[in-house]
Order: sequence, then C-alpha cells, then structure tokens
Amino acid sequence: MENTLNKEITSVIEVAEAYCHKTGLSFELVHSLSDELLETISKRSEELPSLYFVSKEMLQKRLENGCFLIKKGSEIIGHIFAHQHIVNKHSVYERSSLWVHPDYRNCNLGLLLMSRMTKLYAKDFLISIAQTPKVHHYNELIGMTHVTLSEMSLVLIDALEKTGKLRDELKYKYFVNAYFESQIRQLK
Repeated sequence: MENTLNKEITSVIEVAEAYCHKTGLSFELVHSLSDELLETISKRSEELPSLYFVSKEMLQKRLENGCFLIKKGSEIIGHIFAHQHIVNKHSVYERSSLWVHPDYRNCNLGLLLMSRMTKLYAKDFLISIAQTPKVHHYNELIGMTHVTLSEMSLVLIDALEKTGKLRDELKYKYFVNAYFESQIRQLK
C-alpha cells in the first residue's frame, strides 16, 4: 500500500512540475523579497479567512528560513514560508502562509509547494497546523503524520500555547514529518 501511495504522490508531483514547465511557471527558494511583495502577502493573509494573519515584519523574519515561490514572470502565483519556533533549544519549523493564485488552483501547485518545503526540512522538526481538509489530505500524501495533542510532549504543547499556535483539535489538525514523529514525545 505504501509503495502505491509513494508512486501516486510522485506521479502527481511530476504532473504538477510538468504543468509549471509547460505554462512557464518558475519555482524558486528565496530568502529575501521586496517590501512591496511582503506587504501584498501580508494583506492577502489578512483578507483570507483560511490564512493566519502575518505582518510584513513576521514575513521578513520567516524569509530567513526560506520561502518557496511559484512565479509567472514577476507575478507570484504561489508561496509557502517556514516559520521557526524555538522549543527548549530545539528549532521547530512550521510550514505557513500557503497560497496559490485562484487561476492556478486545482493543478496541485499547493501540494508541490508543501512537498518542496517538507523535503527542505526533512532532517528537522517540521509541523503543519491547518484547518482545511485539502491540506490535511496533502499532508498525508506527502508522508506527514497526524498527531493529537495527547501524543505531544507537554513542553511542545506549552510552546504552542505561548506562540498562539495551540488550536482547537476539532477545527485544526497537527501533522508532523517523519523525523518529528520519531522524536515527538522526547522533545524536552
């Protein structure tokens, strides 16, 4: 079953990459963006109920950890950031601010962005906190594991609460990468 799932996700990602190539979309990892672009992304996060509001200053800080962009010329078609949290001297990265332009949705570009960010942080603690069922499904496809608060260390729960990331488990789900899952109870 797992082999079939790995082949399926690989195939879907290859199709998304081929779509990018065919339509002239470029894919890049960046660590800096203009103030104007950061302002646009910040405003977008304020206007969309599915995104957690992120100020321009917060986005600037997140850029240090990397941001994957999908662009058509100079226009941003999609983006995803990595937000770093420090939990008792451990860096925990959260995939955040995933967005794809409405004209390019249903082409698996969000999945492609999530996959790239997940691979970038494969050897680190990576978490996804989302309320959208489609994002939950994508997390499962790329090999992340759903964890409940009861499976997390008390230190991590306390850190999530302090950073404002502790969410209602009925509306939000937490997914972690394989490395994080192997260490989740030991994170002290």
